[in-house]
Amino acid sequence: MADITAKMVNDLRAKTGQGMMECKKALTEVGGDMDKAMEYFRKKGVKASLAERSASEGRIVGVLADDRRGGAMVEINTNTDFTARNELVLKLAANAARLLVHNPDTDIAHAAQVNADITQAAQTTGENVRIGKTAYLAAPEGGKVGLYLYAITGKIGVLMSFTGNPSDELITDVGGHIAFSRPLGLSRTELPADIVASERALAVEQAKATGKPQQIAEKIAEGKLNAFFKERALLDQDFFNAQKFKGSITDMLKSHNVTLVKYVRMEVGQS
Repeated sequence: MADITAKMVNDLRAKTGQGMMECKKALTEVGGDMDKAMEYFRKKGVKASLAERSASEGRIVGVLADDRRGGAMVEINTNTDFTARNELVLKLAANAARLLVHNPDTDIAHAAQVNADITQAAQTTGENVRIGKTAYLAAPEGGKVGLYLYAITGKIGVLMSFTGNPSDELITDVGGHIAFSRPLGLSRTELPADIVASERALAVEQAKATGKPQQIAEKIAEGKLNAFFKERALLDQDFFNAQKFKGSITDMLKSHNVTLVKYVRMEVGQS
């Protein structure tokens, strides 16, 4: 008997929109042959277009716990933007996010109810519907989690974990800034070390190319790195709407007596 792996099952699910158990059963019956498993579902009436089209559209859906001590986001993917707006699909994603809020250790992609909902949505819409990225954040002691969803497209979401008691307006402001500015990390120390090292090395070489000695080139590089941090580290960035607040994100948070501990930015189609 062929060894049916989780990857095989997930690959077949992505191509057919069928549930995990149905895909495992199909693969078992055909000895693990993916093409034969696809044919197995075609004979059962699964539309070929569903299996052949990639799920590149979608929405980001988020849910907060009632006490704001936790929050989750789920990316739901479909073939078309029209189906991504479908109430059935959005409800599926919201239920999956709610499940993650209540049990952060849940493997959403393999949760029985989520799989059943995916199968129903795929059969109803005739499209490949699947769960993409997921995220969960918990609040620190005495803090709370905030959620920002970019309503115009529905394709960007931001979860934020704060100390203190940030207002809904502050959460919207900071979340909107993160959605728009795409920071590489929360603080200087949390930026990817390889990217920082590459920026420093490039700045040193650029300074040396103008005839500066190594010691001076390194000092110049540090100045350029400060500019890089101000552009890419969230807490160093200037708030994107200077008409509302003039200063850095750090200054804005301090003015409200809160601290941003962690954030997750999620966008449809982005890793």
